Amino acid sequence: MRFNALRFKDRTDAGRQLAAALTRFAATDPLVLALPRGGVPVGFEVAKALRARLDVLLVRKIGAPGHSEYGIGAVVDGENPQLVLNEEAMALVRPSDEYVEAEKRRQLLEIERRRKLYLGSRPAASVLGQTVIVVDDGIATGGTVRVALKALRKDRAAHVMLAVPVAPRDTLDLIKADVDEVVCLATPEPFVAVGRYYEDFEQTTDAEVIRLLREAEQFESRSSTRSAEGARHG
Repeated sequence: MRFNALRFKDRTDAGRQLAAALTRFAATDPLVLALPRGGVPVGFEVAKALRARLDVLLVRKIGAPGHSEYGIGAVVDGENPQLVLNEEAMALVRPSDEYVEAEKRRQLLEIERRRKLYLGSRPAASVLGQTVIVVDDGIATGGTVRVALKALRKDRAAHVMLAVPVAPRDTLDLIKADVDEVVCLATPEPFVAVGRYYEDFEQTTDAEVIRLLREAEQFESRSSTRSAEGARHG
């Protein structure tokens, strides 16, 4: 696809276009996991169209001792939070087990704080045996989403899909090893930055994330009611 061949008005528009490409999954009762904050408006439209549960997937990097920007792993939110380590970085840095464990606990506390901010007391959704659709507003290097996908594999999701509006093709080629399927609307070459393919790419706020997650609870509740009624009459 040529540069600027597809441009989205905003994340809502991107989410609606992405949802249209995912309609075949409505019958699988999928779980939509959005990467906050920018992935939530996109994931909301996908979950709304599929009448699916929407949740957030929080990822917190673990930095090297004394060099916090250099990632040696990450903690991924979920029913059973996962520690995913970068083996190459671990071999180079060789942090102590005590350091890794302390950082894991620290990042888990931050994940818990953010989950409470976004969802109150609502627990993380179980992915065991589920069709899971991971959504973001776009991908550049793919580092965060690859960690998230590896964690979902460890948690034994039945089918893991990545769905994004835009990403570079070489990044998607790397990600394919960690996922059952990829749906991406645009793979422009040369790739510049995710925000370049949006007319409006203003930062998503915490307040918007909270509002969308609350709205999503309403339509997924209606969907659950219909499903239960259908099972009784089936």
